[in-house]
Amino acid sequence: MDTIRVRIPAPEAEAKALSDIMEARFEDDGFPVAVFESSKDGKTWTAEVLVLESTVDDAINLVEMRLFDQFEGGVIPSFAEVEALPDINWVAKSLEGLKPVRADRVIVHGAHDRDAVGQSDIGIEIEAAQAFGTGHHGTTEGCLLELQRLLKRHKYHRMLDLGTGTGVLGIALAKLTSSEVLATDIDPIAVEAAIDNARKNNVGPHFKAFTGAGVDDRRFNEFGPFDLVVANILAKPLMQMSAKLCSNLAHKSTLVLSGLRTEHGPRIISAYGQQGLKLVHRREIDGWLTLTFAKGNWDS
Repeated sequence: MDTIRVRIPAPEAEAKALSDIMEARFEDDGFPVAVFESSKDGKTWTAEVLVLESTVDDAINLVEMRLFDQFEGGVIPSFAEVEALPDINWVAKSLEGLKPVRADRVIVHGAHDRDAVGQSDIGIEIEAAQAFGTGHHGTTEGCLLELQRLLKRHKYHRMLDLGTGTGVLGIALAKLTSSEVLATDIDPIAVEAAIDNARKNNVGPHFKAFTGAGVDDRRFNEFGPFDLVVANILAKPLMQMSAKLCSNLAHKSTLVLSGLRTEHGPRIISAYGQQGLKLVHRREIDGWLTLTFAKGNWDS
């Protein structure tokens, strides 16, 4: 089975709209979606989805089924580019050469950009890995900015990075507070990468991590209840776990949620409002939302 790349060129507005639809319809599979300028004059853009573990024929059938209402006659256009990619770690490949990303005092960078970290900066060194979250995305950047805003207002004692990916957010919390942070992810590869990154960033002793699905694992009881939780995941799992996630919050606590497109906001706000949480802050970067909720009499 191969990774199949499906590229559909279109005028800028159409390509961006198609990319947003792809995000929504392929997010549960974890298939990467991108949109980019593909002509020198800027008139043509391309919406792209990578269909993992597939064949060309199966990928075409899947794309046509998921995007039936976007194609004339439900058939993928003849000008679309469909090809099987060589056996390369495309996640790592896509991250090569990325420039440092700054979020207030925090700067996320690769080893080749250590000189970009100033004396007053908090540097987090992350190399390409098989896990999401290097800072080069509106959700990660939004969370980093929000965590710094919150830490100027409150001192937290039990912190959780749920869906840690490469560990950026948990490492940032450990560096900003010099306190213990619990980090979890459903993907054991992500957890291994996060632990290794925490060690390389000199916060290994403050960074506790384990592989676990959602917040059902009994080990959460050993660390919680939490007064600060950040979860940069996706809208659907955040909806599904709203009740159990909130049951792991302390009486006075803060919850930061991201991995959300702008259109997901109302559903998430409603779901967590039903759990007694109050929306206290909202941040949008490149069409991605970071929402902050407070539980109890806590002004965040």
